[in-house]
Amino acid sequence: MASSLSRLGSGTRHDTRARGGGSIELQNLNAESAFNSASGDLSLDDGSVSGQDSSTQLQEKNTFTLPTPEEEAAVLKKLDRHLVLFLALLYMLSFLDRSNIGNAKIAGLTDDLRLDSSEYEWVLTAFYITYILFEWMTLLYRIIPPHIYISICVAGWGLVASLQSFATSFAALLILRALLGVSEAAFGPGVPFYLSFFFNREELAFRTGLFISAAPLATSFASSLAWLILKAGNSVPISNWRLLFLLEGFPSVIIAFFAWYYIPDSPSQAKFLDEREKEVAVFRLNNGAKAKDSGRQTGLQWGEVLKTLTDPKSYLTALMFFSCNVAFSSLPPFLPQVIKEMSYSPLTSQALSAPPYLFSFGIVILTARLSDRARLRSPYVIFHAALGSAGYFWLALSGYLQLPPFARYLGVFGAAAGFFSAVTLVITWTMDNRRAAEGKGTGVVIMNIVGQLGPLVGTHLYPDDDAPYYVKGMLICGIFMSTVGVLAWILRRILRRENEAARESVAYQRIVADDEVRLDNNHESEARTVTKTGFINIL
Repeated sequence: MASSLSRLGSGTRHDTRARGGGSIELQNLNAESAFNSASGDLSLDDGSVSGQDSSTQLQEKNTFTLPTPEEEAAVLKKLDRHLVLFLALLYMLSFLDRSNIGNAKIAGLTDDLRLDSSEYEWVLTAFYITYILFEWMTLLYRIIPPHIYISICVAGWGLVASLQSFATSFAALLILRALLGVSEAAFGPGVPFYLSFFFNREELAFRTGLFISAAPLATSFASSLAWLILKAGNSVPISNWRLLFLLEGFPSVIIAFFAWYYIPDSPSQAKFLDEREKEVAVFRLNNGAKAKDSGRQTGLQWGEVLKTLTDPKSYLTALMFFSCNVAFSSLPPFLPQVIKEMSYSPLTSQALSAPPYLFSFGIVILTARLSDRARLRSPYVIFHAALGSAGYFWLALSGYLQLPPFARYLGVFGAAAGFFSAVTLVITWTMDNRRAAEGKGTGVVIMNIVGQLGPLVGTHLYPDDDAPYYVKGMLICGIFMSTVGVLAWILRRILRRENEAARESVAYQRIVADDEVRLDNNHESEARTVTKTGFINIL
Protein backbone atom coordinates (compact mmCIF):
# COMPACT_ATOMS: atom_id res chain seq x y z
CA MET A 1 0.00 0.00 0.00
CA ALA A 2 1.42 3.33 -0.97
CA SER A 3 1.91 5.87 1.77
CA SER A 4 3.16 9.40 1.51
CA LEU A 5 5.98 9.96 3.98
CA SER A 6 8.13 12.94 4.74
CA ARG A 7 9.61 15.70 2.64
CA LEU A 8 13.35 15.71 2.18
CA GLY A 9 14.92 19.04 1.29
CA SER A 10 13.05 20.50 -1.64
CA GLY A 11 12.20 17.12 -3.10
CA THR A 12 9.46 14.71 -2.18
CA ARG A 13 9.92 11.03 -1.40
CA HIS A 14 7.13 8.66 -2.37
CA ASP A 15 7.36 5.28 -0.63
CA THR A 16 5.82 2.18 -2.15
CA ARG A 17 6.18 -0.87 0.12
CA ALA A 18 5.18 -4.50 -0.03
CA ARG A 19 6.42 -7.39 2.06
CA GLY A 20 8.20 -10.27 0.39
CA GLY A 21 9.66 -8.94 -2.82
CA GLY A 22 8.12 -5.49 -2.81
CA SER A 23 10.18 -2.37 -3.36
CA ILE A 24 10.72 1.22 -2.33
CA GLU A 25 10.66 3.61 -5.29
CA LEU A 26 12.26 7.02 -4.86
CA GLN A 27 11.15 9.84 -7.14
CA ASN A 28 11.52 13.63 -7.46
CA LEU A 29 14.93 13.29 -5.90
CA ASN A 30 16.89 16.09 -4.31
CA ALA A 31 20.23 16.93 -5.90
CA GLU A 32 21.99 17.11 -2.54
CA SER A 33 21.43 13.38 -1.86
CA ALA A 34 23.46 10.53 -3.24
CA PHE A 35 23.37 6.79 -3.48
CA ASN A 36 26.38 4.97 -2.11
CA SER A 37 26.15 1.38 -3.25
CA ALA A 38 29.58 0.44 -1.96
CA SER A 39 28.64 1.00 1.70
CA GLY A 40 25.14 -0.37 1.33
CA ASP A 41 23.58 3.12 1.56
CA LEU A 42 20.24 3.81 0.00
CA SER A 43 19.73 7.54 -0.32
CA LEU A 44 18.62 10.04 -2.91
CA ASP A 45 20.00 11.25 -6.23
CA ASP A 46 19.08 14.10 -8.52
CA GLY A 47 17.64 11.73 -11.05
CA SER A 48 20.70 11.53 -13.32
CA VAL A 49 23.06 8.56 -13.22
CA SER A 50 26.30 8.38 -15.10
CA GLY A 51 27.00 5.20 -17.08
CA GLN A 52 26.04 3.44 -20.24
CA ASP A 53 22.50 2.52 -19.29
CA SER A 54 21.37 5.35 -17.05
CA SER A 55 17.73 4.36 -16.93
CA THR A 56 18.49 0.81 -15.83
CA GLN A 57 21.02 1.97 -13.25
CA LEU A 58 18.61 4.60 -11.97
CA GLN A 59 15.91 1.98 -11.49
CA GLU A 60 18.32 -0.34 -9.67
CA LYS A 61 19.71 2.37 -7.47
CA ASN A 62 16.37 3.86 -6.54
CA THR A 63 14.67 0.57 -5.74
CA PHE A 64 15.15 -1.26 -2.45
CA THR A 65 13.47 -4.64 -2.04
CA LEU A 66 11.92 -4.86 1.40
CA PRO A 67 13.05 -7.82 3.50
CA THR A 68 10.69 -10.63 4.38
CA PRO A 69 10.15 -11.58 8.05
CA GLU A 70 12.19 -14.70 7.34
CA GLU A 71 15.12 -12.59 6.13
CA GLU A 72 15.00 -10.39 9.22
CA ALA A 73 14.84 -13.43 11.49
CA ALA A 74 17.83 -14.96 9.70
CA VAL A 75 19.87 -11.78 10.19
CA LEU A 76 18.95 -11.68 13.88
CA LYS A 77 20.10 -15.27 14.31
CA LYS A 78 23.40 -14.51 12.62
CA LEU A 79 23.98 -11.48 14.80
CA ASP A 80 23.21 -13.55 17.89
CA ARG A 81 25.46 -16.44 16.90
CA HIS A 82 28.40 -14.47 15.62
CA LEU A 83 28.39 -11.19 17.54
CA VAL A 84 26.48 -11.57 20.81
CA LEU A 85 27.95 -14.94 21.71
CA PHE A 86 31.47 -13.74 20.93
CA LEU A 87 30.96 -10.67 23.14
CA ALA A 88 29.57 -12.96 25.84
CA LEU A 89 32.76 -15.00 25.60
CA LEU A 90 34.83 -11.85 26.03
CA TYR A 91 32.77 -10.73 29.02
CA MET A 92 33.06 -14.18 30.54
CA LEU A 93 36.84 -13.90 30.31
CA SER A 94 36.80 -10.41 31.84
CA PHE A 95 34.50 -11.38 34.71
CA LEU A 96 36.56 -14.52 35.24
CA ASP A 97 39.70 -12.44 35.72
CA ARG A 98 37.86 -10.02 37.99
CA SER A 99 36.12 -12.48 40.30
CA ASN A 100 38.56 -15.41 40.54
CA ILE A 101 40.39 -13.66 43.38
CA GLY A 102 37.75 -15.16 45.70
CA ASN A 103 38.81 -18.64 44.60
CA ALA A 104 42.48 -17.65 44.85
CA LYS A 105 41.94 -16.55 48.43
CA ILE A 106 41.05 -20.00 49.73
CA ALA A 107 43.66 -21.52 47.39
CA GLY A 108 46.41 -19.87 49.46
CA LEU A 109 46.70 -16.27 48.18
CA THR A 110 46.25 -14.54 51.54
CA ASP A 111 48.55 -16.99 53.31
CA ASP A 112 51.42 -16.69 50.81
CA LEU A 113 51.27 -12.89 50.61
CA ARG A 114 50.43 -12.52 54.32
CA LEU A 115 47.30 -10.45 53.67
CA ASP A 116 45.00 -9.67 56.56
CA SER A 117 41.25 -9.11 56.13
CA SER A 118 41.63 -5.35 55.64
CA GLU A 119 44.36 -5.69 53.00
CA TYR A 120 42.31 -8.25 51.06
CA GLU A 121 39.37 -5.86 51.04
CA TRP A 122 41.60 -3.06 49.73
CA VAL A 123 42.84 -5.33 46.94
CA LEU A 124 39.20 -5.76 45.91
CA THR A 125 38.45 -2.04 46.31
CA ALA A 126 41.43 -0.95 44.18
CA PHE A 127 39.84 -2.62 41.16
CA TYR A 128 36.59 -0.68 41.56
CA ILE A 129 38.25 2.68 42.22
CA THR A 130 39.93 2.68 38.81
CA TYR A 131 36.86 1.04 37.27
CA ILE A 132 34.81 4.06 38.37
CA LEU A 133 37.41 6.65 37.33
CA PHE A 134 37.59 5.28 33.78
CA GLU A 135 33.86 4.70 33.17
CA TRP A 136 33.85 7.67 30.78
CA MET A 137 35.69 5.48 28.29
CA THR A 138 32.32 3.98 27.30
CA LEU A 139 31.91 6.93 24.91
CA LEU A 140 35.06 5.84 23.07
CA TYR A 141 32.95 3.19 21.32
CA ARG A 142 31.56 6.15 19.40
CA ILE A 143 35.01 7.51 18.49
CA ILE A 144 37.47 4.62 18.08
CA PRO A 145 36.61 1.75 15.68
CA PRO A 146 35.19 -0.95 17.98
CA HIS A 147 37.31 -3.76 16.51
CA ILE A 148 40.46 -1.86 17.50
CA TYR A 149 39.14 -0.61 20.82
CA ILE A 150 37.77 -3.94 22.05
CA SER A 151 40.89 -5.86 21.01
CA ILE A 152 43.16 -3.52 22.98
CA CYS A 153 40.92 -3.85 26.04
CA VAL A 154 40.91 -7.66 25.89
CA ALA A 155 44.67 -7.90 25.48
CA GLY A 156 45.14 -5.39 28.30
CA TRP A 157 43.13 -7.18 30.96
CA GLY A 158 44.46 -10.58 29.87
CA LEU A 159 48.05 -9.43 30.34
CA VAL A 160 47.39 -7.77 33.70
CA ALA A 161 45.38 -10.74 35.00
CA SER A 162 48.22 -13.09 34.08
CA LEU A 163 50.78 -10.90 35.82
CA GLN A 164 48.86 -11.34 39.08
CA SER A 165 50.40 -14.81 39.26
CA PHE A 166 53.82 -13.15 39.76
CA ALA A 167 52.73 -10.88 42.65
CA THR A 168 54.94 -11.21 45.72
CA SER A 169 53.49 -8.50 47.98
CA PHE A 170 50.36 -6.61 48.92
CA ALA A 171 51.57 -3.51 47.03
CA ALA A 172 52.22 -5.42 43.80
CA LEU A 173 48.84 -7.10 43.87
CA LEU A 174 47.13 -3.80 44.69
CA ILE A 175 48.67 -2.08 41.64
CA LEU A 176 47.80 -4.97 39.33
CA ARG A 177 44.18 -4.99 40.51
CA ALA A 178 43.97 -1.25 39.87
CA LEU A 179 45.29 -1.72 36.32
CA LEU A 180 42.84 -4.55 35.79
CA GLY A 181 40.05 -2.12 36.71
CA VAL A 182 41.18 0.32 34.01
CA SER A 183 41.21 -2.26 31.21
CA GLU A 184 37.87 -3.80 32.17
CA ALA A 185 36.17 -0.41 32.64
CA ALA A 186 37.07 0.36 29.04
CA PHE A 187 35.25 -2.75 27.81
CA GLY A 188 32.35 -4.16 29.83
CA PRO A 189 30.21 -1.10 30.66
CA GLY A 190 30.11 -0.03 27.01
CA VAL A 191 29.14 -3.36 25.44
CA PRO A 192 25.36 -2.87 25.85
CA PHE A 193 25.85 0.55 24.21
CA TYR A 194 27.80 -1.13 21.39
CA LEU A 195 25.01 -3.71 20.96
CA SER A 196 22.57 -0.84 20.36
CA PHE A 197 24.46 -0.28 17.06
CA PHE A 198 23.01 -3.61 15.86
CA PHE A 199 19.70 -4.19 17.69
CA ASN A 200 16.47 -2.27 18.26
CA ARG A 201 15.56 -1.35 21.83
CA GLU A 202 12.87 -4.04 22.13
CA GLU A 203 15.56 -6.62 21.33
CA LEU A 204 18.26 -5.38 23.66
CA ALA A 205 17.25 -7.01 26.95
CA PHE A 206 17.66 -10.54 25.61
CA ARG A 207 21.00 -9.71 23.99
CA THR A 208 22.20 -7.91 27.11
CA GLY A 209 20.97 -10.94 29.04
CA LEU A 210 23.09 -13.24 26.88
CA PHE A 211 26.03 -10.94 27.50
CA ILE A 212 25.54 -10.50 31.26
CA SER A 213 24.75 -14.19 31.75
CA ALA A 214 28.39 -14.83 30.97
CA ALA A 215 29.16 -13.41 34.44
CA PRO A 216 27.58 -16.25 36.46
CA LEU A 217 28.90 -18.69 33.88
CA ALA A 218 32.41 -17.29 34.39
CA THR A 219 32.14 -17.53 38.15
CA SER A 220 30.95 -21.13 37.98
CA PHE A 221 33.82 -21.92 35.62
CA ALA A 222 36.30 -20.26 37.98
CA SER A 223 34.98 -22.34 40.84
CA SER A 224 35.19 -25.55 38.80
CA LEU A 225 38.74 -24.81 37.65
CA ALA A 226 39.76 -23.91 41.19
CA TRP A 227 38.34 -27.24 42.34
CA LEU A 228 40.44 -29.08 39.74
CA ILE A 229 43.59 -27.18 40.70
CA LEU A 230 43.09 -27.82 44.41
CA LYS A 231 42.37 -31.46 43.69
CA ALA A 232 45.68 -31.70 41.82
CA GLY A 233 47.33 -30.52 45.05
CA ASN A 234 51.10 -30.57 45.13
CA SER A 235 51.52 -32.21 41.71
CA VAL A 236 51.98 -28.77 40.09
CA PRO A 237 55.29 -26.90 40.49
CA ILE A 238 53.80 -23.52 41.47
CA SER A 239 51.27 -22.37 44.06
CA ASN A 240 47.67 -23.21 43.30
CA TRP A 241 46.51 -19.58 43.32
CA ARG A 242 49.32 -18.53 40.94
CA LEU A 243 48.37 -21.28 38.50
CA LEU A 244 44.74 -20.19 38.76
CA PHE A 245 45.53 -16.59 37.77
CA LEU A 246 47.74 -17.74 34.90
CA LEU A 247 45.36 -20.30 33.41
CA GLU A 248 42.37 -17.96 33.61
CA GLY A 249 44.17 -14.78 32.50
CA PHE A 250 46.38 -15.62 29.55
CA PRO A 251 43.65 -16.98 27.20
CA SER A 252 42.33 -13.40 26.89
CA VAL A 253 45.59 -12.31 25.29
CA ILE A 254 45.15 -14.97 22.60
CA ILE A 255 41.46 -14.17 22.02
CA ALA A 256 42.34 -10.47 21.52
CA PHE A 257 43.97 -11.30 18.16
CA PHE A 258 40.76 -12.95 16.94
CA ALA A 259 38.68 -10.00 18.17
CA TRP A 260 40.67 -7.60 15.96
CA TYR A 261 39.54 -9.39 12.79
CA TYR A 262 36.12 -10.58 13.91
CA ILE A 263 34.43 -7.63 15.67
CA PRO A 264 32.47 -5.41 13.21
CA ASP A 265 32.32 -1.64 13.57
CA SER A 266 28.74 -1.47 12.23
CA PRO A 267 26.17 -3.76 10.55
CA SER A 268 27.41 -2.79 7.09
CA GLN A 269 30.92 -3.96 8.01
CA ALA A 270 30.03 -7.31 9.55
CA LYS A 271 32.09 -9.95 7.73
CA PHE A 272 29.69 -12.73 8.70
CA LEU A 273 26.82 -11.06 6.78
CA ASP A 274 26.50 -11.07 3.01
CA GLU A 275 25.57 -7.89 1.14
CA ARG A 276 21.83 -8.50 1.24
CA GLU A 277 21.95 -9.33 4.95
CA LYS A 278 23.83 -6.10 5.62
CA GLU A 279 21.05 -4.15 3.90
CA VAL A 280 18.43 -5.96 5.96
CA ALA A 281 20.36 -5.29 9.19
CA VAL A 282 20.49 -1.57 8.39
CA PHE A 283 16.81 -1.50 7.39
CA ARG A 284 15.82 -3.07 10.72
CA LEU A 285 17.74 -0.48 12.73
CA ASN A 286 15.84 2.32 11.00
CA ASN A 287 12.47 0.66 11.72
CA GLY A 288 11.72 0.66 8.01
CA ALA A 289 11.79 4.45 7.82
CA LYS A 290 14.79 4.47 5.52
CA ALA A 291 17.44 2.13 4.22
CA LYS A 292 20.56 4.03 4.94
CA ASP A 293 23.76 3.25 6.80
CA SER A 294 26.71 5.56 6.78
CA GLY A 295 28.80 3.09 8.71
CA ARG A 296 30.34 3.94 12.05
CA GLN A 297 29.67 7.59 12.81
CA THR A 298 32.32 9.48 14.71
CA GLY A 299 31.98 12.53 16.93
CA LEU A 300 29.40 13.40 19.56
CA GLN A 301 26.19 15.43 19.68
CA TRP A 302 26.93 17.36 22.85
CA GLY A 303 23.35 18.59 23.12
CA GLU A 304 22.16 15.02 23.65
CA VAL A 305 24.94 14.47 26.19
CA LEU A 306 23.83 17.54 28.17
CA LYS A 307 20.16 16.57 27.93
CA THR A 308 20.89 13.16 29.44
CA LEU A 309 23.12 14.63 32.16
CA THR A 310 20.27 16.88 33.33
CA ASP A 311 17.54 14.23 33.19
CA PRO A 312 16.56 12.93 36.67
CA LYS A 313 15.62 9.55 35.17
CA SER A 314 19.30 8.96 34.42
CA TYR A 315 20.07 9.05 38.11
CA LEU A 316 17.17 6.79 39.10
CA THR A 317 18.55 3.95 36.98
CA ALA A 318 22.04 4.79 38.25
CA LEU A 319 20.85 4.43 41.87
CA MET A 320 19.21 1.14 40.97
CA PHE A 321 22.50 -0.04 39.49
CA PHE A 322 24.35 1.16 42.59
CA SER A 323 22.05 -0.89 44.82
CA CYS A 324 22.36 -3.98 42.62
CA ASN A 325 26.14 -3.65 42.60
CA VAL A 326 26.42 -3.76 46.38
CA ALA A 327 25.33 -7.40 46.03
CA PHE A 328 26.72 -8.03 42.52
CA SER A 329 30.28 -7.12 43.56
CA SER A 330 30.35 -8.72 46.98
CA LEU A 331 29.12 -12.26 46.43
CA PRO A 332 31.60 -13.63 43.81
CA PRO A 333 34.81 -12.70 45.68
CA PHE A 334 33.43 -13.80 49.05
CA LEU A 335 31.14 -16.75 48.26
CA PRO A 336 33.84 -19.47 48.42
CA GLN A 337 34.85 -18.13 51.84
CA VAL A 338 31.22 -17.87 52.99
CA ILE A 339 30.59 -21.49 51.96
CA LYS A 340 33.85 -22.58 53.62
CA GLU A 341 32.62 -21.03 56.86
CA MET A 342 29.54 -23.26 56.60
CA SER A 343 31.91 -26.02 57.76
CA TYR A 344 32.79 -27.29 54.27
CA SER A 345 36.36 -28.06 53.21
CA PRO A 346 38.18 -25.72 50.78
CA LEU A 347 37.81 -28.30 48.01
CA THR A 348 34.07 -28.74 48.62
CA SER A 349 33.61 -24.96 48.93
CA GLN A 350 35.04 -24.45 45.43
CA ALA A 351 32.66 -27.09 44.04
CA LEU A 352 29.58 -25.71 45.83
CA SER A 353 30.29 -22.18 44.54
CA ALA A 354 29.36 -23.21 40.97
CA PRO A 355 25.68 -24.40 41.14
CA PRO A 356 24.14 -21.04 42.22
CA TYR A 357 25.80 -19.33 39.27
CA LEU A 358 24.70 -21.98 36.80
CA PHE A 359 21.15 -21.56 38.11
CA SER A 360 21.45 -17.78 37.70
CA PHE A 361 22.66 -18.21 34.12
CA GLY A 362 19.41 -19.92 33.12
CA ILE A 363 17.22 -17.45 35.02
CA VAL A 364 18.92 -14.43 33.41
CA ILE A 365 18.34 -15.79 29.88
CA LEU A 366 14.70 -16.63 30.60
CA THR A 367 13.99 -13.27 32.24
CA ALA A 368 15.58 -11.26 29.43
CA ARG A 369 13.60 -13.17 26.79
CA LEU A 370 10.29 -12.65 28.60
CA SER A 371 11.04 -8.96 29.19
CA ASP A 372 11.73 -8.34 25.49
CA ARG A 373 8.59 -10.16 24.40
CA ALA A 374 6.44 -8.20 26.84
CA ARG A 375 8.28 -4.93 26.08
CA LEU A 376 8.36 -4.31 29.83
CA ARG A 377 11.20 -3.89 32.29
CA SER A 378 9.78 -2.72 35.64
CA PRO A 379 7.71 -5.82 36.61
CA TYR A 380 10.71 -8.07 36.04
CA VAL A 381 13.11 -5.75 37.86
CA ILE A 382 10.75 -5.56 40.83
CA PHE A 383 10.26 -9.34 40.90
CA HIS A 384 13.97 -10.12 40.81
CA ALA A 385 14.78 -7.41 43.33
CA ALA A 386 12.29 -9.13 45.65
CA LEU A 387 13.83 -12.53 44.87
CA GLY A 388 17.34 -11.27 45.59
CA SER A 389 16.35 -9.54 48.80
CA ALA A 390 14.47 -12.67 49.96
CA GLY A 391 17.60 -14.74 49.35
CA TYR A 392 19.78 -12.37 51.36
CA PHE A 393 17.27 -12.00 54.18
CA TRP A 394 17.08 -15.78 54.41
CA LEU A 395 20.89 -15.99 54.58
CA ALA A 396 20.88 -13.40 57.38
CA LEU A 397 18.02 -15.05 59.29
CA SER A 398 19.38 -18.59 58.91
CA GLY A 399 22.77 -17.39 60.06
CA TYR A 400 21.29 -15.59 63.04
CA LEU A 401 19.35 -18.73 63.98
CA GLN A 402 22.42 -20.87 63.22
CA LEU A 403 20.47 -23.22 60.98
CA PRO A 404 22.23 -26.19 59.30
CA PRO A 405 24.69 -25.28 56.49
CA PHE A 406 22.55 -26.69 53.66
CA ALA A 407 19.53 -24.62 54.71
CA ARG A 408 21.68 -21.49 54.60
CA TYR A 409 23.23 -22.53 51.27
CA LEU A 410 19.82 -22.55 49.56
CA GLY A 411 19.52 -18.79 50.09
CA VAL A 412 22.50 -18.22 47.79
CA PHE A 413 20.43 -19.38 44.77
CA GLY A 414 17.75 -16.72 45.25
CA ALA A 415 20.29 -13.99 45.99
CA ALA A 416 22.44 -14.72 42.92
CA ALA A 417 19.53 -15.19 40.48
CA GLY A 418 17.92 -11.99 41.77
CA PHE A 419 20.80 -9.57 41.42
CA PHE A 420 22.18 -10.99 38.15
CA SER A 421 18.76 -10.67 36.46
CA ALA A 422 18.08 -7.23 37.94
CA VAL A 423 21.45 -5.93 36.75
CA THR A 424 20.72 -7.15 33.21
CA LEU A 425 17.39 -5.34 33.01
CA VAL A 426 18.59 -2.12 34.66
CA ILE A 427 21.41 -1.82 32.09
CA THR A 428 18.94 -2.33 29.23
CA TRP A 429 16.33 0.00 30.73
CA THR A 430 18.94 2.76 30.94
CA MET A 431 19.29 2.76 27.13
CA ASP A 432 15.72 1.85 26.19
CA ASN A 433 14.33 5.34 26.60
CA ARG A 434 17.11 7.31 24.91
CA ARG A 435 16.70 8.05 21.24
CA ALA A 436 20.16 9.30 20.24
CA ALA A 437 23.30 7.18 20.47
CA GLU A 438 24.94 9.90 22.56
CA GLY A 439 22.01 9.76 24.97
CA LYS A 440 22.38 6.00 25.32
CA GLY A 441 26.14 6.26 25.82
CA THR A 442 25.88 9.09 28.35
CA GLY A 443 23.18 7.21 30.23
CA VAL A 444 25.46 4.20 30.48
CA VAL A 445 28.32 6.39 31.72
CA ILE A 446 26.13 7.96 34.45
CA MET A 447 24.79 4.56 35.41
CA ASN A 448 28.27 3.11 35.74
CA ILE A 449 29.93 6.04 37.51
CA VAL A 450 27.20 6.15 40.16
CA GLY A 451 26.52 2.43 40.09
CA GLN A 452 30.11 1.33 40.49
CA LEU A 453 30.27 3.14 43.80
CA GLY A 454 28.24 0.19 45.05
CA PRO A 455 31.24 -2.17 45.05
CA LEU A 456 33.07 0.26 47.35
CA VAL A 457 30.40 -0.70 49.87
CA GLY A 458 30.02 -4.32 48.81
CA THR A 459 33.68 -5.28 49.07
CA HIS A 460 33.73 -4.37 52.78
CA LEU A 461 30.63 -6.30 53.88
CA TYR A 462 32.22 -9.62 54.80
CA PRO A 463 35.16 -9.05 57.17
CA ASP A 464 36.66 -12.07 58.91
CA ASP A 465 35.34 -10.76 62.23
CA ASP A 466 31.78 -11.48 61.05
CA ALA A 467 32.52 -15.14 60.25
CA PRO A 468 31.04 -17.69 60.10
CA TYR A 469 27.54 -16.30 59.46
CA TYR A 470 28.15 -12.79 58.04
CA VAL A 471 24.69 -11.71 59.19
CA LYS A 472 25.37 -7.98 58.86
CA GLY A 473 26.63 -8.24 55.27
CA MET A 474 23.70 -10.40 54.18
CA LEU A 475 21.22 -8.02 55.80
CA ILE A 476 22.73 -4.96 54.11
CA CYS A 477 22.63 -6.64 50.68
CA GLY A 478 18.98 -7.58 51.27
CA ILE A 479 18.11 -3.96 52.07
CA PHE A 480 19.82 -2.68 48.94
CA MET A 481 18.03 -5.23 46.74
CA SER A 482 14.72 -4.09 48.24
CA THR A 483 15.69 -0.52 47.35
CA VAL A 484 16.06 -1.59 43.71
CA GLY A 485 12.42 -2.65 43.65
CA VAL A 486 11.23 0.64 45.17
CA LEU A 487 13.24 2.72 42.68
CA ALA A 488 11.93 0.64 39.76
CA TRP A 489 8.35 1.33 40.89
CA ILE A 490 9.08 5.09 41.08
CA LEU A 491 10.66 5.14 37.61
CA ARG A 492 7.72 3.22 36.18
CA ARG A 493 5.29 5.87 37.45
CA ILE A 494 7.40 8.69 35.96
CA LEU A 495 7.66 6.97 32.57
CA ARG A 496 3.94 6.21 32.54
CA ARG A 497 3.11 9.91 33.07
CA GLU A 498 5.45 10.85 30.22
CA ASN A 499 3.79 8.30 27.94
CA GLU A 500 0.33 9.61 28.77
CA ALA A 501 1.45 13.15 27.95
CA ALA A 502 2.99 11.99 24.67
CA ARG A 503 -0.14 10.15 23.60
CA GLU A 504 -2.32 13.16 24.34
CA SER A 505 -0.13 15.56 22.40
CA VAL A 506 -1.31 16.86 19.05
CA ALA A 507 2.05 15.99 17.51
CA TYR A 508 1.75 12.34 18.51
CA GLN A 509 -1.81 12.05 17.18
CA ARG A 510 -0.75 13.60 13.88
CA ILE A 511 2.18 11.21 13.53
CA VAL A 512 0.02 8.17 14.20
CA ALA A 513 -2.51 9.38 11.66
CA ASP A 514 -0.06 10.38 8.95
CA ASP A 515 2.83 7.96 9.28
CA GLU A 516 1.16 4.57 9.67
CA VAL A 517 2.66 2.23 7.12
CA ARG A 518 1.00 -1.07 6.37
CA LEU A 519 3.25 -3.81 5.06
CA ASP A 520 1.51 -6.64 3.27
CA ASN A 521 3.10 -10.09 2.96
CA ASN A 522 0.67 -12.34 1.10
CA HIS A 523 -1.69 -13.50 3.89
CA GLU A 524 -0.52 -11.28 6.72
CA SER A 525 -0.42 -7.55 7.22
CA GLU A 526 1.48 -5.57 9.78
CA ALA A 527 0.89 -2.02 10.96
CA ARG A 528 4.06 -0.15 11.77
CA THR A 529 3.93 3.25 13.43
CA VAL A 530 6.77 5.59 12.60
CA THR A 531 7.05 8.14 15.40
CA LYS A 532 9.37 11.07 14.95
CA THR A 533 8.53 13.14 18.02
CA GLY A 534 5.94 10.99 19.81
CA PHE A 535 8.52 8.85 21.62
CA ILE A 536 6.98 6.22 23.91
CA ASN A 537 9.00 4.93 26.85
CA ILE A 538 9.33 1.26 27.74
CA LEU A 539 7.96 0.83 31.26
